[in-house]
Amino acid sequence: MKKPLVGALLGLLLVGASAAPALAAPTASPAKPTVKAVTFAGTVALSNCSGSVIRTPSSQPSDPALVLSNGHCLETGFPGPGEVITDQPSSRSFSLLNASGSKVATLRAGKVAYATMTDTDISIYQLTKTYAQIQSSYGISPLTLNDTHPTQGSAIKVVSGYWKRTYSCNVDGFVYRLKEGDWTWKDSLRYTSSCNTIGGTSGSPVIDTATGKVVAVNNTGNEDGERCTENNPCEVDENGNVTVRQGINYAEETYIIVSCVGAGNKIDLNRAGCTLPKP
Repeated sequence: MKKPLVGALLGLLLVGASAAPALAAPTASPAKPTVKAVTFAGTVALSNCSGSVIRTPSSQPSDPALVLSNGHCLETGFPGPGEVITDQPSSRSFSLLNASGSKVATLRAGKVAYATMTDTDISIYQLTKTYAQIQSSYGISPLTLNDTHPTQGSAIKVVSGYWKRTYSCNVDGFVYRLKEGDWTWKDSLRYTSSCNTIGGTSGSPVIDTATGKVVAVNNTGNEDGERCTENNPCEVDENGNVTVRQGINYAEETYIIVSCVGAGNKIDLNRAGCTLPKP
C-alpha cells in the first residue's frame, strides 16, 4: 500500500506510425485506435488518497452517488484479513475536481457502503448527493465502471486526484495472487513500468483509454525489492511460485463490483454473479 510521497510527473509518450512499403498499391491508412479523452473530471482527493465518483452501467441520475477508493484508504484504518465492512456511518469529505484538476466542490459521505482488503482492496462510499445534484451544481459526471474483465496490452491511464497527476502505460498482465504482508488479492492487474505511481495515488481510477471506463483501482507497488512485505507485494502463481518485481505497480479490477450493485446503487452481496467477499 502506498503512503503520500512527493514524486515527478510522467507524461504520455507518443510513438509514430510507419510508412507504407515502396511499390505497394495504394491502400487506405489503417484505422487509428479510438482514444477517449481522459481528464480529472469526476476524480476526488481524499485526506490521504485518491478516488473517483463512479457509477455502474445501470445507475440512475436519482441514485445516491458513490465514491471508489482503496480499502486501505479508510479513515478508520486498514481492514484486517478476512474483514468486510458494510453500511458503516461516515461523514468523510472529498474534494471534487473538474477536467483541469481544480477543486469545484466538497462532497460528503453518508456511509461506507462497502470496504475490504480481502481478495481485493476497495472502499465504496455512498454520498449525501445524487448524481443529478452533482451534475446540476458542478457540471461533473461520474466515471462508469466497465462490466467486463480488462484486456492485456490495453492502454490505460491512472488518474490521481490527490496529486492532480496522470500516469500513462499499458496493462502488462494479471497476477493470480498478489500478497502483501497479511493481505492477499486475487487476479490483480499489473502495469507496465511507465505507471510508476507513488504514495497518495492509492485509490486512483485506472481508465481504459479506448472506452473511457474504469477497469481497476490503483493500490500498491513493490518499492524496495523485498518479498511479500508491506509496500513490497509479491506475485504468487497457481503453483505457489513467488516473483518479486521491484518498481512495478498494481491495481485491483473493478468489473467485479458491478454485479454487486442493485437498484438505488445499493450494495447487495447476495445478487446473482456477485463475488465480492461477504462479512
